[in-house]
Amino acid sequence: ILEVIMKMTEFIILFTPLGVFALVSKVVADQDDLISLASRLGLYMVVVLLGLFIHFFISLPLIVKYIGKADPFKHLKNMATPLLTAFSTSSSAATMPLTLDAVENKSGVSQKITNFTIPLGTTVNMDGTALYECVAVIFIAQAYGIDLSLGQQLIVIITSLLASIGAAAVPMAGLVMMTIILSAVGLPMEGIGLILAVDRLLDMFRTATNVWSDSCGAVTIAKSEGEKLHI
Repeated sequence: ILEVIMKMTEFIILFTPLGVFALVSKVVADQDDLISLASRLGLYMVVVLLGLFIHFFISLPLIVKYIGKADPFKHLKNMATPLLTAFSTSSSAATMPLTLDAVENKSGVSQKITNFTIPLGTTVNMDGTALYECVAVIFIAQAYGIDLSLGQQLIVIITSLLASIGAAAVPMAGLVMMTIILSAVGLPMEGIGLILAVDRLLDMFRTATNVWSDSCGAVTIAKSEGEKLHI
């Protein structure tokens, strides 16, 4: 049975690029102005990356410095290997062993706090994914010429937070969870095809942000418990 399932999976994976191409082609063909779509897609990428960079280099370091009373830049240096791994694999789960090692052995967080916060954060703490999903849904709405009311925008924010908690720590999981958000505000599912072409690149950045956030949370909790860290 296992061999049959594996063969079926390999068969599906073999034709996945064709399916993605067909999905993207259909959505793009429905657009009247391709040049305008391309420019909006570029602006969408800039907005997502800008939001992730602000959260990565400003929001989280400020939390570590003023709430955790630790040096965020020393901690960032200690997290270099896990962050590069997260960026290249787009998987928080695959990076978790490296994150555990860096937080415990380099930044000095105790094993009990590390073993609790990092696996928990890998599962439910995906603020990079939540940010990305909010921007992506608004972009899809604008691409279809749909104006979201203030109430619908609040629904997008709340649903994005909940969906990011339920998302798996694997590549492109946020894209799958986005279907829930699109359904919540009545947007067409086909809109996902608009962002498929650039999602892989954005996935790398948001995964690195998720991992960095997990480690910052571990450091902040450790300091609140009175632990002496290496940073």
